[in-house]
Amino acid sequence: QVQLVESGGGLVQPGGSLRLSCAASGLTFGSYYMNWYRQVLGKERELVARISSRSVTINYADFVKGRFIISRDNAKNTVYLQMNSLKPEDTAVYYCNAKRSGYPGTDYWGQGTQVTVSS
Repeated sequence: QVQLVESGGGLVQPGGSLRLSCAASGLTFGSYYMNWYRQVLGKERELVARISSRSVTINYADFVKGRFIISRDNAKNTVYLQMNSLKPEDTAVYYCNAKRSGYPGTDYWGQGTQVTVSS
């Protein structure tokens, strides 16, 4: 059974930093693209950042470029999202997603972790 467990969310002041982690189990982690999404209540889920299986390809949404850093440790089956210079508009539930390109049905989600940026 595949499990993705996010951690590291919380309340932070504007300009502050948080580091999210997503620990994966039940899948061949090194074969998956890992993605971070976020969702605000009432809005669609949006892609924040993605990283290829060997960290060769990394992409960011424009609204986090220069502030967030995605990384992964395949030995630990974990993907990270370092979030710096946080803004109130970054407030959302952040979700970890694992997807294996070319393999239908290999699309897994974590339960999400709340990030609140407020003074």
